[in-house]
Amino acid sequence: MIQEGKKIILFDGVCNLCNNAVNFIIKRDKKDVFRYASLQSEIGQELIKDRGIDISRIDSILLINPGEAYYHKSTAALHIAKQLSAGYPLLFVFIVVPKFFRDWIYDIIAKNRYRWFGKKESCMIPTPELKALFIDQAS
Repeated sequence: MIQEGKKIILFDGVCNLCNNAVNFIIKRDKKDVFRYASLQSEIGQELIKDRGIDISRIDSILLINPGEAYYHKSTAALHIAKQLSAGYPLLFVFIVVPKFFRDWIYDIIAKNRYRWFGKKESCMIPTPELKALFIDQAS
């Protein structure tokens, strides 16, 4: 189901900001580190359940490093940035900022994401070229 050595990004599939963030990451994931699934998908729900994550308490992007750990909110965003091309790995220096402060800023954006960026009626459907980057039950 999940390719060995790939990190999984779970995202809100109906959120415009989240979908744009995934497209942003895909373009800069030159080392092909990540695979993607929406939080609303069957596989997303299964991955959440398997890890005992209470999604009602974490209104966030999740980064799962299979067999090791999962990260959410600002920590996930920084670990994702660390793997991207160009200067984005430099953003990882912000990991030294206290988590409560980083997550406070993250939470403000997360709580307002639908109002500020909009919402889709259904999850994004990847183009045929991008479909291989998304995990689902058939993978």
